[in-house]
Amino acid sequence: MRTVVAALTLVACLLSTMPVLAQAPTAADDPHAGHARPAEVSVPPRQADTSLPPFIRPLTDEDRAAAFPDLHDRAHPAHGQSINSLVLFEQLEWRNAAQDTLAWDVKSWVGHDVDRLWVRTEGDAEDGGVQEAQVHALYGRAISRWWDLVAGVRQDWRPGPAQTWAAVGIQGLAPYFFDVEATAYVGGGGRTHLRVETSYDLLLTNRLIAQPLFEFEIAGKSDPRRGVGAGLTVGEASLRLRYEGRREFAPYLGVLWRRTFFGTADLARRDGREVGGVSVTAGARVWF
Repeated sequence: MRTVVAALTLVACLLSTMPVLAQAPTAADDPHAGHARPAEVSVPPRQADTSLPPFIRPLTDEDRAAAFPDLHDRAHPAHGQSINSLVLFEQLEWRNAAQDTLAWDVKSWVGHDVDRLWVRTEGDAEDGGVQEAQVHALYGRAISRWWDLVAGVRQDWRPGPAQTWAAVGIQGLAPYFFDVEATAYVGGGGRTHLRVETSYDLLLTNRLIAQPLFEFEIAGKSDPRRGVGAGLTVGEASLRLRYEGRREFAPYLGVLWRRTFFGTADLARRDGREVGGVSVTAGARVWF
């Protein structure tokens, strides 16, 4: 009995000391005692703020003008006044038409970023003789970021007697990256002529490129000596697949459809020439 009473007395003493054990530690027990507690930092709610940081000054109109200079601003040339040049053999190819044909289409220029001298030549030869050949000498001026206005002369050597034309046109990059070249001509005897050409480079891979090309010509008056009738004279559609192992030299294979129309087709039949047909082409695109 005495043992039970002693046990109960011990439990009562332990219960009486519990509040003391639950108290906060004393200065002797707290290793951080004496250190000042950091002040509570109140963080304001995040607000949408579109202003620039204080170390970045706002943009001015002068900054924007310097970033996007006007091509026609002579006081601020975009790329200096150095003279550059390019010679591009857009087409240098063999065609298996009614007779084996060698054809060329060359575009070249020399000049500054805004003003350039353009020289174009194209034609074809059969059986060692030139069947068609013409040369353009044009002054070109950039009228926008993607377009040039050109004007000058065109000289036809074949077919028929030589003839000189005054030329004016526009060339450049249309929306969706179509290359466009449209030129109007005025020749002797009040003859007029219009030619439009458009092409597109479709990248199948970084090196393999398919190029569809469409071209048509319209004559204002007939010229039987040169085999040209009034109206739509000729239309051409082609597709060339080239491989640019080197950008400067790209061999290609292609197929070409060409046809004469209306009075031009009648003159071709009269002379025993083909009105139109399909041919396979093989050649190279070269530039330097």
